[in-house]
Amino acid sequence: MDALSERNPRVVSAVKLQRAAQRRKSGLFLAEGANAVSAALETGRVREIFYSLAAAGRENALIAGAAADGVRTTLVSDRAAEHLGETVTAPGLVAVCELLDVPLGEILDRGPRMLAVPVEIAEPGNAGTLIRVADAVGADGVVLAGETVDPHNGKCVRASAGSLFHVPVARGRDITATLDAISAAGVTILATAANGEVDLDAADDILRGPVAWLFGNEAHGLDPAVAARADHRIRIPIHGRAESLNLAAAAAICLYASARVQHAK
Repeated sequence: MDALSERNPRVVSAVKLQRAAQRRKSGLFLAEGANAVSAALETGRVREIFYSLAAAGRENALIAGAAADGVRTTLVSDRAAEHLGETVTAPGLVAVCELLDVPLGEILDRGPRMLAVPVEIAEPGNAGTLIRVADAVGADGVVLAGETVDPHNGKCVRASAGSLFHVPVARGRDITATLDAISAAGVTILATAANGEVDLDAADDILRGPVAWLFGNEAHGLDPAVAARADHRIRIPIHGRAESLNLAAAAAICLYASARVQHAK
């Protein structure tokens, strides 16, 4: 079998998916590395897998299994694999997948118990980490509110470590409309705030019901008007000398606290 070069039209088209505009236009995105490709295959949303000779040696079972399931698998040259990869050391294994966005209404119709709602999150690595945390604690969905990073951005996909394919992700550009819809579904909205009136350690009664956690932008935090819109503002007790926590750390603490209460025997 001849390996496709970086100039092959299929490879060129796939490389273009590294750009947000092309992802929107085509309805496709790239998932890179064995973790992400394996998770993508489970969803049945993979259109094609490109792999290098080295990757074929490492991930033979994964590639062979995909081919047996009818997924198009294509050998590419090392140079093509480098073009397709977005990391310094390309893994040589990339899947072209259908976009994963779901409508917010679809998540709310399922009666969610716990949602993570990052507001105007801008850094793809943080977005991916938050999606991974949401998956780990058993959250029912992630809702990206406002003008946010594209969850199909390569760095976000990698940081999610496959979780992007496990947790429903919705986007709501209008923050007010998004929060109104969540409230109308009977979900209590919680904002993380340094001066919140409820201490996280004393919030168990609130956390027993369905909740949506709002997390602010990395640089500016949560807009005061958005925090005021929440049903409760929750503060994370800090016992040491750190002034604050970063987005991913705060999300992990709050979502874990919710999971602990909701899964208590």
